[in-house]
Amino acid sequence: MAKINTAEELEKLKEEYRQKDEEWDCVINFCGGTACQGSGAQKVLNALKNKLADIEDNMDIELRVTGCHGFCEQGPLAVIQPQDLLYVNITEDDVEQIIEKTVLNNEEIEDLFYNEAEKEDKIKSDKEIPFYKNQERIVFENNGVIDATSVEDYIAEGGYSALSRALSEFTPREVIEEVKESGLKGRGGAGFPAGVKWEICYDREADLKYIICNAYEGDLGRSLLEGNPHLIIEGMIIGGYAIGASRGFIYVRTEYPIAVDHTHRALDQARELGFLGEDIFGSGFDFDLEVRRGAGAFVAGEETALMHSIEGKRGMPTQRPPFPAERGLWGNPTNINNVETWANVPYIINRGAEWFSSIGTENSTGTKVFSLEGKINNTGLIEVPMGITLREIIFDIGGGIPEGKEFKAVQTGGPSGGCIPAELLDLEVDFEKLEEANSMMGSGGMVVMDEDTCMVDVAKYFMQFLEDESCGKCPPCRVGVPKMLEILDRITNGNGGPEDLEKLADLGDTVKNSSLCGLGQTAANPVLSTLEHFKNEYEEHIYDKACQALVCEDLLYYNIIEEECRSCDQCKQACPVDTIVGTPGEDPYYIVDEGCIRCGSCIEACPFDAIEMKPGQKEN
Repeated sequence: MAKINTAEELEKLKEEYRQKDEEWDCVINFCGGTACQGSGAQKVLNALKNKLADIEDNMDIELRVTGCHGFCEQGPLAVIQPQDLLYVNITEDDVEQIIEKTVLNNEEIEDLFYNEAEKEDKIKSDKEIPFYKNQERIVFENNGVIDATSVEDYIAEGGYSALSRALSEFTPREVIEEVKESGLKGRGGAGFPAGVKWEICYDREADLKYIICNAYEGDLGRSLLEGNPHLIIEGMIIGGYAIGASRGFIYVRTEYPIAVDHTHRALDQARELGFLGEDIFGSGFDFDLEVRRGAGAFVAGEETALMHSIEGKRGMPTQRPPFPAERGLWGNPTNINNVETWANVPYIINRGAEWFSSIGTENSTGTKVFSLEGKINNTGLIEVPMGITLREIIFDIGGGIPEGKEFKAVQTGGPSGGCIPAELLDLEVDFEKLEEANSMMGSGGMVVMDEDTCMVDVAKYFMQFLEDESCGKCPPCRVGVPKMLEILDRITNGNGGPEDLEKLADLGDTVKNSSLCGLGQTAANPVLSTLEHFKNEYEEHIYDKACQALVCEDLLYYNIIEEECRSCDQCKQACPVDTIVGTPGEDPYYIVDEGCIRCGSCIEACPFDAIEMKPGQKEN
């Protein structure tokens, strides 16, 4: 590929690639994202390749392996054009009929259409599926459309035109002003205005400045790098031009091999075309990027810890100020944004600040990508306008709670986010409203919980994770988080006292207000939010010694219902610790609670549904 020097050359190349794309008789956009790979996509893909290789036909068929389509619950999946058919839960056995019926003979396969939960009619187009049609996709719009390893596909969709425009029509200061006017806030968690951060870095006098993409988050950053790495690269180059940086780093988890591979390929392609390197678009601007991989520590996602890791040091946070924009990587001004933030930049330059700020709310503009998971019918990655309500996300897009159960809570913001109760379902999702609810936006995690969830146990689960991931540098986090976990453990074991509620609240405030970095400052959120919204569950655990959700093993017991028991002896035979007493064919059996390990073997073995779990502590 020859180096692109002008906007005219780029436009000519775009039209050439578009024309080539229009010549295909059929295109199979097959999801190659990590979630689909985990569901067996590679076997299906291999079968598709083998079947297509055997076709003796004059048709031009394109098998395009794309990034994540978002609908992870239904993978492996593919969209077939021009028929505009979405096939879900594809297996190897489906491949032959997909090729023979749909690709070659334009026939639909109804069994592969999406079937919405609790509804009879199947839906054949992704444009009609509530999961998709209730979203507003910007940064994610091409993820299931282009081949992530093809710069040709990216250019055909208008890729690198924003970079060309920024370098030819904007001064660095004007780029910053456009981003400021758009209202774009950092999508990595804190929600600090991106343009303001850029301006601070721009104003610093230095011979060397850096740009960093924090791709150390979970599903969102990984999926964007897997599915559309050139979008992030283009955004970073524009950012480098704006602040006067000459070098940048994409810091990504080693555990994301597809993202790492696709990013490396995209960087090589960008250099070959002249989008990276010296004199980009003949502007005199020199800039290059490289990938740096992290080793898996959660705290390395904090920006000062991240910079230490890039420098070859242990990833531990340091006190701010000075902030990275003032004194960052190797002591130089450094601008850090996460994957999603960088992905918005090309759209803002091409479509304008006014367009971007028209989406969302007054103080939280644009869209936000979330990883929707947990007790919900439609799991996956979604992109929605800021200001949408939790109810719309969970029920209109997510399809509600499985098995008709009641919604109980949703945790937003990742492991250190807060839990929001059912009475706040109409809460608008933006930076300010989530913070008011004792939660946060974070990088976009959203875990839905149903009526069978114990909120005390949820707080304990996340505190265990945060204790493991704490770097231990500052005492509030190092000492406070384990102490809070110790109290939660005591409560769930049935040994909690009324004083523990006050201790948890006091410790939570201390950890929140005294910790060194963002991990510690938000670590108490799971506890503080559940104490605020679900205090009754804590009180049940402490005063009644009961877990109504039947999750905390020490606060529940197994009971044989006398009226239902047939004395068949199957439960006794299944019990691994011999705590069930009875004689076949005689009186109903009973369980000696003292030795019961709550394994559930008896419930599984009983053919008469005569064994139940009950909240509380049984007296033998």
